[in-house]
Amino acid sequence: MGIVLILGGARSGKSSRAEVIAKAWHSKPYYIATAPLIDDDPEWLARIEHHRRQRGELWKLIEEELALAAVLQNSATTGQVVLVDCMTLWLSNLLFAERNMGDAVEQLCALLPKLAGTVILVANEVGMGLVPDSAEGRIFRDAQGHLNQKLAALADHVEFVAAGLPICLKGEAIEC
Repeated sequence: MGIVLILGGARSGKSSRAEVIAKAWHSKPYYIATAPLIDDDPEWLARIEHHRRQRGELWKLIEEELALAAVLQNSATTGQVVLVDCMTLWLSNLLFAERNMGDAVEQLCALLPKLAGTVILVANEVGMGLVPDSAEGRIFRDAQGHLNQKLAALADHVEFVAAGLPICLKGEAIEC
């Protein structure tokens, strides 16, 4: 299908929706997980381990916090389906690593249309909440909003997930 963008809020069901689509389209899709390993946060590490166990052997798992474009270039080959979960964590990883978010986003957006495989991107919709009370929070919220807009413009299909229900925003509805 090309590029699919699944948007939603926290715990909206967006990741589950993306997983259903990926598994319907390929018998062993890639799963690129962007969550950082935070050694001094046991709850976060437990979440990551839970997700690893939950996914099981049905996926070709790649855990990558920063070099998303390079990983996509190597994995999104002809006939392959690649799920990236999630763009929001990837962007926050860039911010905390003091990387240039704008350059990384431009590099990614230039690459996506050139990929031979299908790429399913999961991202948080951050424009529906309160304005963050810190400058860093506002910078991130604005960057995520701009990233979502760029990805939506490139995508062949865009869905918004609320309460586990997908709403088709662009392209034909996907039935799985």
